[in-house]
Amino acid sequence: MWHKKYNNLEVYPIAERSKETYYWIAILFSNSFGTALGDYLTDVIGLSYLNGALITAGIIILVIMLHFFTKINQIVLFWMAFIFTRPFGTTLGDFLTKLLEKGGLDLGTHQASIVSMLLMGAFVFISHRNLKINPSKVE
Repeated sequence: MWHKKYNNLEVYPIAERSKETYYWIAILFSNSFGTALGDYLTDVIGLSYLNGALITAGIIILVIMLHFFTKINQIVLFWMAFIFTRPFGTTLGDFLTKLLEKGGLDLGTHQASIVSMLLMGAFVFISHRNLKINPSKVE
């Protein structure tokens, strides 16, 4: 519907209320379906939480490689990465918080949140540092 109305799937800029509505609907559905996919990988297929996180992380890494080494439409790649961050978050979150006997690390909500914030902070730092080293990478 978004593509039919705007002839693109570009997120930026969102300057109209109707485009913002499409954006938030996309977020709602991707969060719901992404969480369901993460649960499907572990509860139905039977992957461990760690394996589910590794598989979805692998898909995200593949999307990143496609970004750098192909000419695939960047908007398509954005949405692919956006969608697969949801099942990654679900499976990684379950791995960090679920009991040891269920295949998790049993860190609890607070400790898992701290681990997640540290990981995100490290990735932001590395990304920011790489931009300072090679400012021509800014698009």
